[in-house]
Amino acid sequence: MSYEINQVLPRSFGRLKSSESNFSPLASHLRGVLASLLPRYGLLIGFLVFWQVSSTRGWVNPAIFPPLDVILSALWTNLANGALLDDIAISLQRSGTAFAFAVVIGIPLGLFMGQVRAVEQALDPILQLFRQTSALALYPVFILLLGLGETSKIFVIFWATLFPVLLATIGGVKEVDKKLIEMARTYGAGPLTIFRRVILPASVPAIFVGLRLSATTALLLLIAAEMIGANKGIGFQVMNAQYNFQIPLMFAAILLLAFLGLAANALLVLLQRRLCRWSQPSR
Repeated sequence: MSYEINQVLPRSFGRLKSSESNFSPLASHLRGVLASLLPRYGLLIGFLVFWQVSSTRGWVNPAIFPPLDVILSALWTNLANGALLDDIAISLQRSGTAFAFAVVIGIPLGLFMGQVRAVEQALDPILQLFRQTSALALYPVFILLLGLGETSKIFVIFWATLFPVLLATIGGVKEVDKKLIEMARTYGAGPLTIFRRVILPASVPAIFVGLRLSATTALLLLIAAEMIGANKGIGFQVMNAQYNFQIPLMFAAILLLAFLGLAANALLVLLQRRLCRWSQPSR
């Protein structure tokens, strides 16, 4: 009997040590993931947990602030039955068209104004005036000029998204190190080569800052544009759900807009890292 015990125990301890050795890398990996996520997302996670608990326990009125699981359920239901898919497509079309026009106009104009000081000085006062004028305040004017259809909605988003791209591009060109330009001239580079090899690459990080601001602005203005005279779109769904007191659906549409904003920002950050690897800090 003692012989059998002496034979079994070492094998059992061996299996236990083997399982511990297999579990230890997983545990260390989980600890590493938590250590990297908590400093960045800990406050957000705590806020979401507090929202869920306070709503389910009645600390706040659940009719006004539904629990997060109810909001996510409403989001999933309306996505699964296709109720929100058309709204997403229309909203992305509106904001994407306006954003594309802002990029096509803002970046070339900013590159030109940043290099030609006389043009920049002549246009800067009127640009600053237009930039300080709220696009929402001008929305009634756009409706009077362009009607209540798609054109006015796209134009008000374009108006708001143009200035971050334009001003960031101008600032990026003006902040290019003059010594780099002088060095390129010393080596015999012409104006076109200097622009293509020095000015444009050095301005790209600042341009991407403007693009990220414009993408966020496009989604913010999208809500206001779709709340007036629209019968489709995520902004329309927010207002329609509020009018019909479908509060979970209203928060679901707001959450969907937040997800779209995060996705657009993440896509631009990824594109910036691919195009501006030389500007990334070394780790």
